[in-house]
Amino acid sequence: MKKAKRDPESLLPLPISVFHILLALADGELHGYGIMKEVAVRTEGKVRLGPGTLYGSIKRLVADGLIEKSDERPDPALDDERRRYYRLTDFGQRVTIAETKRLAHLVGMARARKLLTGLKLSENNR
Repeated sequence: MKKAKRDPESLLPLPISVFHILLALADGELHGYGIMKEVAVRTEGKVRLGPGTLYGSIKRLVADGLIEKSDERPDPALDDERRRYYRLTDFGQRVTIAETKRLAHLVGMARARKLLTGLKLSENNR
């Protein structure tokens, strides 16, 4: 029997921490600490994921099929064997895209109401 495709929009809106984790993994595989660092850098330190939030979210994302553990490993001389690497699944990518579109629509509504008039967005926030 063919398994029905899940609707990415059924998981929206995503918690902001989950969205940041998915965005970090959109560039490729990372381990938990790498995800934490990536989120902190991309948000200029405005979002910091603590270990409880990060690993609790990772556990749920794996269970929901948005991310998966990776069997691929870097050169052992360059890596700690205890690290677990994660990557987006196809479904996780579809959910990330759906959330991005939802947020873009919200920003469009704010612009239409001239709520962003006069605001200068930094290069990283455009």
